This record gives sequence, structure tokens and C-alpha cells, in this order.
Amino acid sequence: MRKFDSCLRTLFFFITVIILVSGCKTESGKGSWKDYGGSPDQSKYVLAEDINKSNVAQLDVAWSYSTGDERIYQWNPIVVDTIMYVLAKNSSLVALNVITGKEIWIHSNLRGIASRGINYWESKDRKDRRLLFQMNNYLQAIDALTGKSVLTFGNKGLVDLKEGLGYDPKTIGRVQSNTPGKVFENLLLLGSAPGESYISPAGHLRAYDVITGKLVWIFHTVPQPGEYGYDTWPKDAYKYIGGVNTWGEISVDEKEASLIIPWALLLMIIMVPTGLEKNLFGNSILALDARTGKRLWHFQTVHMICGIMILPLHLN
Repeated sequence: MRKFDSCLRTLFFFITVIILVSGCKTESGKGSWKDYGGSPDQSKYVLAEDINKSNVAQLDVAWSYSTGDERIYQWNPIVVDTIMYVLAKNSSLVALNVITGKEIWIHSNLRGIASRGINYWESKDRKDRRLLFQMNNYLQAIDALTGKSVLTFGNKGLVDLKEGLGYDPKTIGRVQSNTPGKVFENLLLLGSAPGESYISPAGHLRAYDVITGKLVWIFHTVPQPGEYGYDTWPKDAYKYIGGVNTWGEISVDEKEASLIIPWALLLMIIMVPTGLEKNLFGNSILALDARTGKRLWHFQTVHMICGIMILPLHLN
């Protein structure tokens, strides 16, 4: 058993890339994994036409990279062109040449980074390329080619995620979600998970400008006066009800020009005050206009549940 554990630990300590011995053609964009989950719609699928039933047996190890520590990373690497971005070396972001496995740059000292992944964004001319991520309740951006912080983003490279939720930031212990959100056009669509207790802040959804870091829109998961669903709660519930967080993965539908169903999210609620309300948008699948944050439709799976409920979802 000890030998098995040692082998298992070793698997976590190394990043291994497997390729065909005979080689595969590489084309820009083809075979890339630019998004957490593989694509905007969370398909977890990548087109790899050169690997098929006739040659899959020829797959062999091309290179391996030691993470340099004994930490276990719940991390989804992303690949853009010939660069792979991983978490390694005591919670540092590392850029690797995906062909050779050699280090390109290391951005260190990222303890507290959201544990499951990051976002990639590039300008239309590809001159500006950024990695966006959450760390210790701040949103950050770094240059994807150099690994240097983008100091023009937010306040000297940082956006405080505790601000803008309608609560005193000093009273919020945690707000960042372990999942990284999604990039759509020049927006970062980001959920929040500040807790599930009765006195926790609500886990509102927000969109940030990827260039400036400014807040573009916010969707209140516990509706406020005048908003759809406000009457499904006791009066002024938004002032004292917490939870209704986004724990799951956000999916984006990029094919709809009008963005009728651009993304869906997963919400939950822990506390039900009276047992008489639907408590929107707890335990719901919700579609929003990605550019404006306006509600398009919703489906509530369970009314008035008292407990943790996490819905798995991606677009089909």
C-alpha cells in the first residue's frame, strides 16, 4: 500500500505530455485548450484528428516536468499555441513550451490562487495577451507572454473582489470561487462563493472589463427591489440572506449572435426563512445576456431546499 501511495504521489508531482512517436501536425489554434474545461461551453473536448484508432497504440511520453514540490494541484492547465500554463513550484504560475517542456517564465508567490484554473484573453491583433485569475480575494492579470503583472489593470494590478457586493468588505471573509469563471469578448464573467451561512453575503455574479478591471455589471442572485424574483423572498431579504453562490462551472454559448443563452450558472441556497417562498435564484439554472447581465430565463430545480445542492451543468 505504501508503494502504491508513493507512485500516486509521484503522478501528482509531474506533468506528463504524451504524443505520437511518429509526430502530429501542429496548426495555430488547433489542439489548443484555451479555456478552463476545454472550451467556452465546458465541453472538455479538443479536436485531435491526428490521433485515432489506427495509431493510438503508438502514443508515448514526449517529456515530463517536475512540479518541484509535494503539493497536490487540482488544476486544469491551459494551452495556447505552443505554450502550456500550469501551477507548480509552490503555487507559482509556470509557462512551458508544449513541444519541449522547457520553462519560458515563472510567476511565483501565488499562494491562495483559485485552485482549479485561470482564464486566457487576447486582443484581436493578439498583441495584448493576458492571464486572469483570483488570489486571496483579489482579481489579477499578468502578461501571458512575459509572466509580468499588468499594473494598469485595476489598482496597480489588483481588483478587490470584496468590494461591490453591497456589504462592508471588512466583514467578508472569503468571496472567490475555486472555479475561474469565463472570458467572453472583453469581459470576465465571474461567480463568487462568500459562504453559505445565514449571515454570509449573497454570491452575486459579476462581469469585469479584462483591460481595465472595472466592474461592468452585477447580477444579484438574491434579487433586490424592482428586480425579477424579489417577491419570492421575505421583504428586504437581500439585506440579510446569504448563500446562493456559484460553485459550478459557467458555460458560454458563443455561437448565438444575440447571446440569447450566453451562459448558465449553478446556484444554491442554504437558509430558507419561512418555508413559503421559492427563493429565486437558489438551486437554479440561469441564463443571462453576457454583455449586460440581464436575465433571459431560469429553471429552478427545487423550491425551498434547506441544505447544500450543487448542480452539474454545461451546454449541449
